[in-house]
Amino acid sequence: MFALLKISTGIDWVSEKLGLLASWTVLFAALISAGNAFVRYGLEITSNGWIEIQWYLFAYTVMVGAPIVLKLNEHVRVDLIYGKLRGNKPVYVDLFGLAVFLLPVITLLTYLSAKYFWGIYVSGEMSQNAGGLIRWPAVLAMPLGFAMVWIQGVSEIIKRVAYLMGKYEMDTHYEKPLQ
Repeated sequence: MFALLKISTGIDWVSEKLGLLASWTVLFAALISAGNAFVRYGLEITSNGWIEIQWYLFAYTVMVGAPIVLKLNEHVRVDLIYGKLRGNKPVYVDLFGLAVFLLPVITLLTYLSAKYFWGIYVSGEMSQNAGGLIRWPAVLAMPLGFAMVWIQGVSEIIKRVAYLMGKYEMDTHYEKPLQ
């Protein structure tokens, strides 16, 4: 279990770095948006490429930021029942959700988006807009993000199993891990 917890720590580290990258993409998108608005309305110069870069950055914000959201346990969940659970019950609910829902669905999404990415990459598909950009860098965010969510899901399973075995401490309401 110690080796698996070390792997989990490494996965968490990668997710944290990707989360930091995702936070920077928000800043870059805002700066590009402001610069684009100034150039468009102040200097009357326009380019669809700048608008598309904002879309690309937004794709990376969402997809590359998703693993850290799972790690921090800030993902969307229905708390009608979950919020009332005490002791180990939330951990069992999480394990069930991670193993039965998250991993299979994310596996399918990773496969489908990787296949889609490969088709766009091989074809060199370009945006239909005048001054548009090549599409594969934006589409790459999907398989990359889904794969990292899958890997982070494995890390979460490792931590919860270790908790149930008494090898890892965490608050079962997950405000913060106690390790």
